[in-house]
Amino acid sequence: MNIKEISPKVLSNLGIEALNAMQISALTAIENEAEVLLLAPTGSGKTLGFLLPILNELEVGKTGVQCLILAPSRELALQIEQVWKKMGTGFKVNACYGGHDLQVEMQNLSQPPALLVGTPGRILDHIYRGSFRLNNIKILVLDEFDKSLDLGFHDVMASIIERLTQLQKRVLVSATSNIEIPEFTGIYHPKVLDYAQADDDTFSDSLTINTVISLEKDRINRLFELLCFLGAEPTLIFCNHRDAAERTAQLLEERGIEASFFHGGMEQADREKTLLQFRNGSITFLVASDLAARGLDIPAVKNVIHYQMPFKHEDFIHRNGRTARMNAAGTAFLLLYQEDAIPTYLSPAPEVLDVPTDSHLPPVSEWVTLYISGGKKDKISKMDIVGFLAKKGNLEKEDIGLITVMDFMSFVAVKKTKAKAVLAMSQNEKMKGAKYKISYAQV
Repeated sequence: MNIKEISPKVLSNLGIEALNAMQISALTAIENEAEVLLLAPTGSGKTLGFLLPILNELEVGKTGVQCLILAPSRELALQIEQVWKKMGTGFKVNACYGGHDLQVEMQNLSQPPALLVGTPGRILDHIYRGSFRLNNIKILVLDEFDKSLDLGFHDVMASIIERLTQLQKRVLVSATSNIEIPEFTGIYHPKVLDYAQADDDTFSDSLTINTVISLEKDRINRLFELLCFLGAEPTLIFCNHRDAAERTAQLLEERGIEASFFHGGMEQADREKTLLQFRNGSITFLVASDLAARGLDIPAVKNVIHYQMPFKHEDFIHRNGRTARMNAAGTAFLLLYQEDAIPTYLSPAPEVLDVPTDSHLPPVSEWVTLYISGGKKDKISKMDIVGFLAKKGNLEKEDIGLITVMDFMSFVAVKKTKAKAVLAMSQNEKMKGAKYKISYAQV
């Protein structure tokens, strides 16, 4: 099977019309080279860029893990898993990461996937436990590997790689240029694909950057005015610390704006639920740490607000990469106190936007997320949930939003105006012959 045969099917499954230049170059390089360094900005589609050539390399009928992908965060590991599933390849994939049920992972690995993706610590744990064999792994991908190094995974990754004795291809992926390749990767003369944008060309043509000035050192009132001005547009608000993210979300709530927070100090289950609610539109404004700047599958973010400016230029780039993705228009806002200096790496300085002070509160989301206590392991599919809600909850197609089915639970966005009635009508009803708890999703 070659890319000419699989591309139409895969692209159709993903809902895209054609590969971009970076993805085409990555496809060619990874298929023909043993060592590849892929540099491309956040939002450029580099996950698909390395997954497509991997698909061409996998052998049908061969047992065991053939490709191992290491990612620095649980969210990125899950994103890669989801992209692969959407591709509809026929090859099994599993994601392993801290915070996920270890016994479930070991059960999944008892019938090993062709593609295994996970965080370094959890993958090494499984290697120590003998959860899967290493002898058939011929492809290694280190995604956002510079971030893995920043998080202290150097020794863990080195320990994993030294055990992979049958590797034929090694791929390093990053959104950041000017990086040193550690010796433990075994990559010495890679084919370099540098699509990362230079400092003076950091921002795509579809991204607009504005400065918003606060006359008060405490900028929360100006943030409130900016959100009222923007209205109900999906917006990520970045802070530098976990406490600041929680506090900012709380202050917005006190002013009448529905907002949630997201950071690495949250329980994994709460992080996943928060992200899926942001993704399905139940949450419009998300206040986040820089954990949300990389490796998250959030395709519809309209605005990025730097409530606190990041410490590093590259973090500024990654934050902005959450909007204006895949040629969609987006805006980044720098929220600065009037005496703050514009960062030196921004030249010329972004235009100052005169935000009115008398805009109305943005409307609340029309969606709410419902929790269902059954998932993949219960043989529940998205179509089962749609059918159940239509038949037992009297919902129309337009009343049902994004559905996420996990191992032992599912989440579905429904119109707020219909949610209470749905809960009342479905409580004692069965789905596929069994009763499941259905309630509002709580974080």
